[in-house]
Amino acid sequence: MKRDGVCKSLWQHGMGDFETAVQDIPANAFDVLIIGGGITGLTTALLLQHAGKSCIIAEAHSIGFGTTGGTTAHLNTFYDTPYSKIIKNFGRDNAELLAHGAKAAIGLIKQNISTYNIECDFKERDGYIFSINESQDKELDDLVNTGKELGLPVGFINDSPFPIPYLKVGCLREQAQFHPAKYIYGLAKAFTEAGGVIIENCCVTGIEKKDILHATCSKGIIQSAKAIYATHIPPGVNILHFRCAPYRSYAMAFKLKHDQYPIALGYDMSDPYHYYRTQNVDGQNYLIAGGEDHKTGHEENTEACFRRLESYVKSYFDVAEVSFRWSSQYFEPADGIPYIGHLPGNDENIYVATGFGGNGMIYGTLSGLVLSNIIINGHSNYEELFSPARVKPVAGFSNFVKEAADVVKELVGGIFSADKIKELSELAAGEARIVKYNGHVIALYKDKNHQFHAVNSACTHIKCTVAWNAAEQSWDCPCHGSRFSVDGITLTAPARRDLEKIPLASYVDEEAVKSAR
Repeated sequence: MKRDGVCKSLWQHGMGDFETAVQDIPANAFDVLIIGGGITGLTTALLLQHAGKSCIIAEAHSIGFGTTGGTTAHLNTFYDTPYSKIIKNFGRDNAELLAHGAKAAIGLIKQNISTYNIECDFKERDGYIFSINESQDKELDDLVNTGKELGLPVGFINDSPFPIPYLKVGCLREQAQFHPAKYIYGLAKAFTEAGGVIIENCCVTGIEKKDILHATCSKGIIQSAKAIYATHIPPGVNILHFRCAPYRSYAMAFKLKHDQYPIALGYDMSDPYHYYRTQNVDGQNYLIAGGEDHKTGHEENTEACFRRLESYVKSYFDVAEVSFRWSSQYFEPADGIPYIGHLPGNDENIYVATGFGGNGMIYGTLSGLVLSNIIINGHSNYEELFSPARVKPVAGFSNFVKEAADVVKELVGGIFSADKIKELSELAAGEARIVKYNGHVIALYKDKNHQFHAVNSACTHIKCTVAWNAAEQSWDCPCHGSRFSVDGITLTAPARRDLEKIPLASYVDEEAVKSAR
């Protein structure tokens, strides 16, 4: 299974590509175009297709390419935004609605697994959250007490299955876990068997309203009555990009000595916090640990994030080996809950689901319920709470969008001279750097064969300068989370255009090549 970085996740290892029967865009119009083939898009599409709507999924890369393939796949009734904050910002009724929504999402996952015979290693698990000081004790007291008030099965206990010191430990009942790649492949299979269409390697670059919606794609035009952006963050320039902050999170899968794997979900209360669970894949148990989150493009040494996570885990667990390591991206909403509904500034028939924070499997599933109800029934109980319309554009924003949308490439043109490249040859293989040359700022990378790759460093979203992500070998935008390969190919929205690739004079660092040999 392909993914949006060089690190392969535990879920994507050993998973072949999903076999799609349709390669070209059908000529007929569809009821709904779903853009994005992760858990959000597939859940929504399957619900709509079985409700009698003709649906097509357009996936820019391949099923499971993005965040769904990089999750740690915890299924929680507790969100990253604590219920006490939700009560403060949105009221108790809405906090109760969110608690119900989490249970409904887990219920839908269980229902899909049963209905469509999806083998995805779903297990119900208890979750344990630990405090290690008085400040964290207060936070934990608040979490447990608020959860009880909202009717969630939570309470304090005296022991924990995790070998991590604690002052207090709370137990969150009725949580769950699964294999996310197997699950979404099951959804995709059920969707296509119900008559739905999936087109991979089909990047949607814009939607225009004519008699119906016309979506311009890399493979042609898709016509539909309605469209949903299930792309983690919508592409182009939109007010939501300024209300959702991109973050990277790190995950590792370990083999432990003596088969001492905790059969539970675990969470500490550090900042950033760490989380753990066990998963059996193809007969082998793994301890999966995640954490070390930071804003995208704001960490100079992303490799150090893996080293810190590994060191933390080894200080408590008897590790035999590190089997997998990967990172993933999520978008943190400004007020703590996602934006699901009509996409601001677009035709009334265009919808979005974004801003899931670290709860993508739950909110992605819940988005399917919300959006399918809006489209089928005209309303959803969650519609007002999640409405993107709660974000009001500031004065002048529409003009800003016109100026910034899909930044036209300012061609650097020409080539580096061989002499100039020689000056930069102190870059080690696998290293990258932002350099200035002839008045331009250029993103330069030297691969393991000592060949250079150069692209315009201006993100094609709104011209922020990209930053190098050494762990995933990608150029990441620190402003709104767009990500690009070493050759400038777009990996992650909101950018819809690739970075300009700059031709280079032919030059190979022969001395470096000899040394490598």
